[in-house]
Amino acid sequence: MDCPGLSLFPLHRCKTLHLVRHAQGLHNVEGEKNFKAYLSHEYFDAQLTQLGWQQVDNLRKHVRTCGLFKRTELVIASPMLRTLQTAAGVFGGDGYTDRADALPLMVANAGNSGRAAISSLNSPPFIAVELCREHFGVRPCDRRGNMSDYQFLFPAIDFSLAKTDEDVLWKANVREPTEDLIARGLKFMNWLWTRKEKEIAIVTHSGFLFHTLNAFGNDCHPLMKKEMCDRFANCELRSMVIVDRSMTGSDPATTNYPGKIPQGLDLPSDASEEEGPKTNSVI
Repeated sequence: MDCPGLSLFPLHRCKTLHLVRHAQGLHNVEGEKNFKAYLSHEYFDAQLTQLGWQQVDNLRKHVRTCGLFKRTELVIASPMLRTLQTAAGVFGGDGYTDRADALPLMVANAGNSGRAAISSLNSPPFIAVELCREHFGVRPCDRRGNMSDYQFLFPAIDFSLAKTDEDVLWKANVREPTEDLIARGLKFMNWLWTRKEKEIAIVTHSGFLFHTLNAFGNDCHPLMKKEMCDRFANCELRSMVIVDRSMTGSDPATTNYPGKIPQGLDLPSDASEEEGPKTNSVI
C-alpha cells in the first residue's frame, strides 16, 4: 500500500543543512535604489551595514534559543567579506579574550565594522569554500579580496581549500552563465557528502541559493518547492534535509541497533499468523 505525500529515508542517508543568506551589505542598500549600483567599484567585496549587523545579532540570538547552535557541527562560508562577517557573527563564540591557545574567529573592527573581536571558543569549526560564492564576474561586489587578507581578519577560519590567494574566478567583462552556477551548486552539494558532519550551516548568497535550490524539489508538491526556492531575505535562515537517494554515500548508520542480542528464537508475529491457527499453542 502506498503512503501518498510521504517519503521515508534512513537517517544516515540524510544531512541537515541550515542555509543562510548574508546580512545586508552596502551594495544591497544602493542596488535596491538603482540596479546599476551593483556595477560600481565602490562596492568591491562589500561589507555589512550597521543594519546588517543588527540582523546578525538577531539571528545569533535565534540559533541559540532554538538549539541550532549546539547541534551545528560545521559552518561553511563563501569567502567574501559580507558572508564571513555574517558567519562569524551568527555562529561564533561568546566573550573573546586575548588567549594564546585560541585564535579569534574575527578580529576587532574587521572590515571597518566597529565590532569587537569574536571568539572561536565553544563554536563549531569554520571553513571557507569558493564553490558557494555568488555569480562570478562583472559586479565588483562579487569579487573577493585576497585570501591572505581574509586569514588576517578571520584567523580561526580555515581557508586551506582556496587554490589561489587572488580571485582568478571573477572576470571584469564576463558574468558566469546561470547554468554554470547551477552546475557549481550541484558540485557543492555533492561535495557535502564527502564531509563526515551531518548538520551543517552554510552562509552564502541570494543568487547561489536561488539557482541551486531550484535544481531540487521537482518531485515534491509545488508549494513545497516554492517554500524551498523563493528568494532569501538578508540574514534569512532555512533548514532543509538533503537525502542521498542514489546510495552514493558509504557512511554506516550511527544510531541503528541490530536487535536480537542475545541470540534467541524470534519468529515474526505475522509469520505465525500466515501458517494458520494452531491448537494447544501457548502465547
